[in-house]
Amino acid sequence: MSQKQPDTVRDIMSRDCYRVSPEASITTLAQGLALHRLPGAPVVDGADRLIGFISEQDVLGQVLDSIYNDGEAPLVKEMMRNEVLSVTPNKSITDLAQEMLGAKPKIYPVVEQTRLVGVVTRRDVLIALLKIRRH
Repeated sequence: MSQKQPDTVRDIMSRDCYRVSPEASITTLAQGLALHRLPGAPVVDGADRLIGFISEQDVLGQVLDSIYNDGEAPLVKEMMRNEVLSVTPNKSITDLAQEMLGAKPKIYPVVEQTRLVGVVTRRDVLIALLKIRRH
């Protein structure tokens, strides 16, 4: 019996994903990204609606400053990007792979009716494409 071939983002996305509040400190965010081994995180409000995105690259300088200069770490809302590339769970994996050739995010929030339902990474897409190829 063969496994179902992954067709859509829903088939490969991580549902229980790390997300961050806009009120979190950059230090807290950096610790979460390191713990979960992620290149970035969706920023959500209290209703789990996607309101922004913040990456390791966005916060690296701030973490460095707070460590070496005792600088006060800003809040996520002060550094997050409000314009976020996201995908729906019904998007085809091959369509997303094509999009990824032009857009460079390493991780995409998966949004359904404005709510965050998961994340999908380039690695997830690559693994899915390899499974499609084998069938």
